[in-house]
Amino acid sequence: MDSRISARALSAALGGWRTREPAYEALADGIRLLCLDNRLAPRTALPAERELSAGLRVSRSTVAAAYRSLRESGHIASTRGSGSVTLPLRRRDPGRAPSTEGAVDLQQASPPAWPGLAGVVAEVAQSAAALVSRVGYDVLGRTELREAIAARYRDRGIPTSAGEVIVTTGAQSAIHLLAAVLLGRGDRVLIETPTYPHAADAFRRAGSRLVGVPVTTDDGWDLDRAEQAFARTLPVLGYLMPDFQNPTGRSMTEIDRTAFARAADRTGTVLVLDETTADLDIDRGALSPGFLDGDPALTVRVGSLGKTVWGGLRIGWIRAEADLIRRLVAARPAQDLGTPEFEQAVAAAVLPEYAAVVAQRSRVLRAGRDAVLTALAADLPEWRVPRTHGGVSLWLELDAPLSSALVMDVRSRGLLLSAGPRFSVDGGHDRHLRIPFTGSPDELVRAVSILAEAWPRVRGGAPVSIVDQLDSVV
Repeated sequence: MDSRISARALSAALGGWRTREPAYEALADGIRLLCLDNRLAPRTALPAERELSAGLRVSRSTVAAAYRSLRESGHIASTRGSGSVTLPLRRRDPGRAPSTEGAVDLQQASPPAWPGLAGVVAEVAQSAAALVSRVGYDVLGRTELREAIAARYRDRGIPTSAGEVIVTTGAQSAIHLLAAVLLGRGDRVLIETPTYPHAADAFRRAGSRLVGVPVTTDDGWDLDRAEQAFARTLPVLGYLMPDFQNPTGRSMTEIDRTAFARAADRTGTVLVLDETTADLDIDRGALSPGFLDGDPALTVRVGSLGKTVWGGLRIGWIRAEADLIRRLVAARPAQDLGTPEFEQAVAAAVLPEYAAVVAQRSRVLRAGRDAVLTALAADLPEWRVPRTHGGVSLWLELDAPLSSALVMDVRSRGLLLSAGPRFSVDGGHDRHLRIPFTGSPDELVRAVSILAEAWPRVRGGAPVSIVDQLDSVV
């Protein structure tokens, strides 16, 4: 059990649940839907039968029957003396599909290469003789590149020296390396849900247990849940995307950043801040990076050029205290033998042009975002579409929990997407769909057209139980 929900809070979340008989099954369906949507997080203790019956003004036998139905469907477990606790849902996402010629592939939320990159690559290639004279096994990173990265942190108000930076082969490599050094089998990792799925996979591979903290497009991070998770589980590591979170597009407020930083200080949790999307601002404006107070050893920042310059330029980095950098360098050869020299030279040449890179990215992402928003408003008005101010994607709320079924249906029509459950830590999110706006406006409008054509068919063919759950909240 990571947290508990009161009868009052559960009653508010259920809303108008009693829309059909028997009442106990309507109540069970309402709770199932909260689990499916991840509005009721896994490992949450439910109110006792007597407490909930009083809160909902129904008989205790109705609540008991509802809990029995939820146990039978695998949504909760009940233990004498400990009450009933929600269970992680089985992953139901359809997985990644291979791209085919002519398909609109939106599984990877990465924009095309920055237009100036080809020229930079050509210039760097002219210095190939100097590059190949180097040893080539570089587990720390070129001094000039680390200094350029450190300078960018200093420009953001984060005092940093080159000795506090290690260059990696992309952000994913950085996350794997941190997991290998900081985590042991069974350690708890606090992580947002939904989240960047490859990070969750890296922490699982290290043998850790993930503790999800919900984040939504409307309300952002569930700070109450986070406080309980820190206090109850004492996580060794916390993984957060404070700016333009993937997939929701939300950015933390100053209150959010302060709350997480203070909670981590109390429990000695190392916060890994994934800032790979932090520079993808469309119309939000600059924010303080936060996490600057407290023990500096507990704050680690991860960045890369994958989302801003090009996904094929495999350059990432870790910004941390010098002691941790030394540990990472010592452990790295077990994972890889260093970052390629040519890519580092390209990155070092690009960083002086970074302001132009970011400005161009903002224009491209704005065009994609606005094209998707316009198309969705015209073709799928029944879906709930948030307006994000940066990042790479929209986190849409469908009017039925059928994201996985929809993704499978549109694959045969040349549209490749990732279903909502792919981004979940403990299951659920099948009412959500991520649509990256990193493609061209024409591609994105075509994608929405395919979804609009498929949705009535998918929704009409849904099992009766899903339609009943939908009707119970309308």
